[in-house]
Amino acid sequence: LKSQINPHFLFNCLNAVYFLIDRNNVKARQSLHKFSDMLRYQLYEMKGAKVPVEKEISYLKDYVDMQALRKDEHYSVSFNYSPQVSGFLIEPLLLIPFVENAFKHVSAYPDKNNFVTLDLTRSNGQLLFTAINSKDRAKATEPYSGIGLNNVKRRLELLYPGKYELSISDNDEIYK
Repeated sequence: LKSQINPHFLFNCLNAVYFLIDRNNVKARQSLHKFSDMLRYQLYEMKGAKVPVEKEISYLKDYVDMQALRKDEHYSVSFNYSPQVSGFLIEPLLLIPFVENAFKHVSAYPDKNNFVTLDLTRSNGQLLFTAINSKDRAKATEPYSGIGLNNVKRRLELLYPGKYELSISDNDEIYK
């Protein structure tokens, strides 16, 4: 993106739109601000191979908050992370495909709860990330490419060879 467009131009335009949004529309202003922060993170803060896990959590939290705005009272969205998840570096944007998939494939039942639950913990020096979403059997028949998951698997193997475990469970009710 940096090579295709001047980021200062992009951020100036986002800032102009931010000020055009009615001050009473707090959610729209907050969302645009989060979006701007997310772009800034991708463009400027991921210069090295790894980033502080706290920055990655902040990025994920902003994404979750933005997606939660799109959901109604039939959805519960939670992102839980323990205080032990701090003080170490992680490869950037490694977890976001799981979060994106959870929101993309969450059920859309009009008469019962739909949910996305994300948990991030650390125990014995290991990071454990869990993404669970409710699933609609009818939606499950849609074609699913799995490109994002295949990319994450490949990245894990390249970046953490023999040091990770990826466990996926898929049934009629949930995807984990």
